[in-house]
Amino acid sequence: MRTFSQRALTICKSVVICILSVTLRSCSTMTEQRSTMTKPNKNPLIDEKSYREWYASSFSDEFWLKQAQSISWINAPTVADRSCFASNPQIRWFEDGTLNVCYNCVDRHLQNNADKTAIIFEPDEPGRAVHISYRELHRNVCKLANTLKSLGVEKGDVVTVYLPMDPSIIYAMLACARIGAIHAVVFSGFASHALADRLAQSGSKVVITKTDNQRGGRTIKLRDNVDNALAANEAQKQNTVTSIILMDEFVREAPGEKGQACDSNSAAGPGEYNAPSAGNHSAAGPVGHNAATHTNIPVIYFHNRHADERFCPCEEMSALDPLFVLYTSGSTGRPKGVVHSSGGYITYTALTHRVVFDLQPDDVYFCTADIGWITGHSYGVYGPLANGATLVLFQGIPTYPDAGRFWRIIDEHKVSIFYTAPTALRSLIKLGDEFVRQASLSTLRVLGSVGEPIDLPTWQWFYELVGHSNCPIMDTWWQTESGGVLICPLLSQPQKPGCATKPFAGVAPAIKFIAQPSATNPSANVSEYVGSIAQPSATDPSTSIAEYIGSIAQHATTNPSAKENCISPASSESEARGSLELHRSWPGQCIGVLNDPLYFQQAYFKDGVYVSGDGARTDSDGDFWILGRMDDVLNVSGHRLNSAELEQAVTSLPAIAETCVVGAPHDIKGQCIVVFVVLRKGERSDDVATHVTAQLRKEIGPIASPDRVVVVAELPKTRSGKIVRRLLRKLVAGDNVASEDTSMLLNPDALATIEAALHQK
Repeated sequence: MRTFSQRALTICKSVVICILSVTLRSCSTMTEQRSTMTKPNKNPLIDEKSYREWYASSFSDEFWLKQAQSISWINAPTVADRSCFASNPQIRWFEDGTLNVCYNCVDRHLQNNADKTAIIFEPDEPGRAVHISYRELHRNVCKLANTLKSLGVEKGDVVTVYLPMDPSIIYAMLACARIGAIHAVVFSGFASHALADRLAQSGSKVVITKTDNQRGGRTIKLRDNVDNALAANEAQKQNTVTSIILMDEFVREAPGEKGQACDSNSAAGPGEYNAPSAGNHSAAGPVGHNAATHTNIPVIYFHNRHADERFCPCEEMSALDPLFVLYTSGSTGRPKGVVHSSGGYITYTALTHRVVFDLQPDDVYFCTADIGWITGHSYGVYGPLANGATLVLFQGIPTYPDAGRFWRIIDEHKVSIFYTAPTALRSLIKLGDEFVRQASLSTLRVLGSVGEPIDLPTWQWFYELVGHSNCPIMDTWWQTESGGVLICPLLSQPQKPGCATKPFAGVAPAIKFIAQPSATNPSANVSEYVGSIAQPSATDPSTSIAEYIGSIAQHATTNPSAKENCISPASSESEARGSLELHRSWPGQCIGVLNDPLYFQQAYFKDGVYVSGDGARTDSDGDFWILGRMDDVLNVSGHRLNSAELEQAVTSLPAIAETCVVGAPHDIKGQCIVVFVVLRKGERSDDVATHVTAQLRKEIGPIASPDRVVVVAELPKTRSGKIVRRLLRKLVAGDNVASEDTSMLLNPDALATIEAALHQK
C-alpha cells in the first residue's frame, strides 16, 4: 500500500505530464498520467471515504436485504443470495420474497407523486414534447394490462413488444409486468426476418406494435414487418401468435374491419376506475382479417378498448419469476434470449441507478439508449421509474433535424443527468463542435458513458465541451447478462479518462492471467488469477482497494515469463491483464437463456466463475480498464495485441473519428493488422495510412505496424452501436459474407462498400 506522500507525488507528476503532453498515449500507458480530478458532488450518496467500508460489507445477506428495503414487497425476503456457479449454475436472489415490478415502478408513487412528471416524451419532430404524469402512466398501463388479459394472456406467457421509442413501449413493458407476462422487446429497427426469428424462438402469444414509426424524418412500416414475419412463421408452421395489438393514437377503420377511431384523451380518469370483476374481459374493438399476409390473426386497436379503462390489480410474483427476455445484439453470432428475474433485477437496477448517477428528487434524467437494448430496459425504464424519477424519452436520432438535437433537448427540459454511448458521441464529433457551443448545457450535473470503452479523445470532448469540465463522467461497464452496472467510478472519486475504475457493491471481479507457450517457455500454458482474491471484510474494512484487487506488482516481478507473454511492449510493470471474470453473483445477474440451459452453463461459466468474455487490465491503484471482447485479440508473429489498445492509439489522431482493427490471415506472421478508419468531417484521406502506421509504431511498437489501412465511410454496427468485427474479419480473410446473418446490423449496406474498398489497391 502506497504512503500518502507517494500518492501526493504521483498526483503532482500526473498534473505536470498532462499539461506538457503534446501527443496522446495509448490506453495501456494511461494509468496515472491521465487522472483528472473533477469537482466533487455536494452530497454524493456514497463518498470516497465510505466506499471501502460500504464495498466490504456488500458480500453479505444483511447488506442486500437492507438494500431490498427500498423496494415494495408483498412478502419481504428473508434470504438474499443462494446462487451457485458450480457445474449446474443457478442464480437465485431473494427467493422467498414476492412482489410486483410494475407496482414498484408506478403504483407506489401515486400517493405522494401522482402528478409528478414520469416521462417527458420528445417526438421525432421537434417542438412537440409531451409530459406524462405517474397518474397518466398508471391509467394507460392498467388499460393495456386489461386488454392483454382479455386476449387470454396469463402469467408466464411471452408477449413481443415491437414498438418505437414513444410512451407506448413503456406502457407495454409495465402492463406485462403487471399481470405476470414475460415481455420480449424487439428493437423497432429490425426487419421482418429478424422479428420472425425472435417470435419463433420466444413462442410469443401476442405482438404489440404500431402501424408506423417516425425516426430521423423517415417512416418505418412496423405493421408491415409484423405481417411479413407472421406470414413467414406460418409458412414454416412455427407461428404461436394469436393476436396483434395496435397502439396507434388515432385509428382509422381498415378494409373489412368494424369500429370507430378513438382519441386516447377520451380515456376515463383514475378516479373513474372500477374494480375488475370476473367475466368483465370481453374483447371490444375491431378484429379483422389481414389480407396482406392472408393470416387470420385478430388485430386489436388499443385506443378503441373502452371496456378496459379500469383498474387492473397487480399479479403477485416470486422474486425468481422471469420479468423479461431480451435478445442480444448478435455481434458474436446468432442472438440469444437472455432471461432476467423480477426481484433481483429491480432491486439492483434501482440501486445502481440511484447510486451511480447520484439521483436527486428534482433531477431530469436522459438516457439516449433505445429501449430495445438492455441499457434502455435498466436505465431507460425500470431503474428511473422504480426510483420515482423524471425521465426523457427520445424518439428520434441525434442528427435530426441537425446535430444539435441532443443539446437542445437538454436545455429545453433542464436535463441534469445525461447517459449515452461513445458511438453516439463520435457520430457528433465528426460533424464539428458548433452545435454543442450553441447550447447552454448549464443544468447538466452528471454525464455517463455506456456500451463500450470510451476512447480518450471522445472522453475529453464529452468532459470539456459538453460538461464544461465540471461534470464527472460515469464510465460504466456492464453487459446484457449483468442487468446493471458492474464496474464504474463514483462521483466523489478522481476521474481517469477511459477507466471503468472500481467494482460496484457485491461485484467481485478478477483477471485471469493466461501465460502463452513460447520458445523459451514451451510449457507455460497455465492460468493464474491476479484479481480480487483477498477481499476486504466487514471486520477489516480498511483493507486497501489496491491490495484487494490483487498483488499486481508482485505478480509482474515473480513471473517474468508470464509478463513477457501477456503484457504488450507499452505496458507498465505494475499492471496485469487478461480475461475479466466474476467470482460471485450479484442481484441483477440474468437467470438463464431462454429454452437453452446448456448454452447458459457452457457460455458463461467455467471452473466455478462467471466468464464475461471481456478482457481487462488493472493499474497500480487497483482500477480496472476494459479492453473489449477477448475474441478481439490479434496474434502477430507470436505477440498478442488487443484490438482496443490499437484502436485507442489510432483514434488519438485528430483526423480520425472512428476506427476498427482486425486481424487478417498471413503466411508468415500468422495474422497481420488491418485498420479501418472513418475520417472526421472535412478531413482528407491523403497520407492517412502513413500517419496511422507512425502512430501505432510510436504508441505500441514496431510489431503493431499495420499491413493495410482502409478508409471507409462507415463501419458495420449493430442497432446498439457495437462494431461487428466478425464480419470485418471475414471480409479481410476473403470470405463470402452474403450468407451471414446481418439482421442485427443497423447499416448492412456498409459491407458492400467496405468490400469494394478492400479490393482497391
